[in-house]
Formats: sequence, C-alpha cells, structure tokens
Amino acid sequence: METTQELVITRVYSAPRKLVYKAWSDAEALAQWWAPTGMSLTVKKLDFRPGGIFHYRQVLPNGEPLWGIFIYRDMQEPEYINFVNSFSDEEGNKVRSPFHSAWPLEILNEVSFDENDGKTTLTLKGGPINATEEEIELFVANRLSMNGGFKGVLDKLETYLANNQ
Repeated sequence: METTQELVITRVYSAPRKLVYKAWSDAEALAQWWAPTGMSLTVKKLDFRPGGIFHYRQVLPNGEPLWGIFIYRDMQEPEYINFVNSFSDEEGNKVRSPFHSAWPLEILNEVSFDENDGKTTLTLKGGPINATEEEIELFVANRLSMNGGFKGVLDKLETYLANNQ
C-alpha cells in the first residue's frame, strides 16, 4: 500500500489497551459496536487467529442485510491486528459492494494499540489490495466519507469501553 492510498484514523480511548484489543477480538464485544450508527450487527462466526475469519451481518435502517468478512492475517496481543475486509454473501464468499461495482474487493487493514498513562491510542490504517486503478481512485475519493462512517463505529466502541471497564 502506498501512503496516499491509505485511510488513516487515530482515536484515543480512556481505557487500557488490553480492553481495547479485546473489543476487536471478542464476538460479544464486536456485536455491540462494529456497525455504523443506526445499524445492528450479528456475528455469524469469529475465529480469531491468523487465517481465521470474522463473518458478520449488519442490518441497514431499512431492514436490508449487509454481510461482511474479515480474514485475519496476523495479530500480536495487545499490539496489533492485521486483516483483509470485504463485503460478503451469507455463506462468507467475497462479493462486490452493493453500493458501487468499482469498490475494491479487498481492503487490507492494520489496527494498532498503543498505551500511555492508562489511555490507548488506536490507529486504523487501511487501503485496497489487488485492486484496479479505478478501484484505488474510488477508494481515495471516498476517504472523507469513510472517516464519517468510522466516526460512528468508533464512537460506539468508546461507549462499549466505558461500560466494560
């Protein structure tokens, strides 16, 4: 990934990194916060290990289901998690975005967790892999929109952390 293609989001949480890391690696925790504002999430499967998957269904406000999948590449508790994120079907097969056919099929993400004085800085970096120029351009053009979507998700993570310390 080139830096110019990445989405980079940083948030500081008033929680120890062990708890923040757990929120990303535990099915019950993910079900409470890994969905944009106004959407709910159901975990179909979580196999948190290199080569494992997180397969989930989000429900849009209009009731329409939206499936997604993480394929975990690597992780080091409580420092980082690397995974490829894709839209999926109900069986867990990667599929094109229902919103735009030129959206990248795969987004490589790294989430890092750094603790200082009892607070955790979470940094999410993500960008398209195995993508065409058109897919990369669409991703880059939508970074501002993705920041807005992630704001709601990461706000829900903040609420989860405050309620689980």
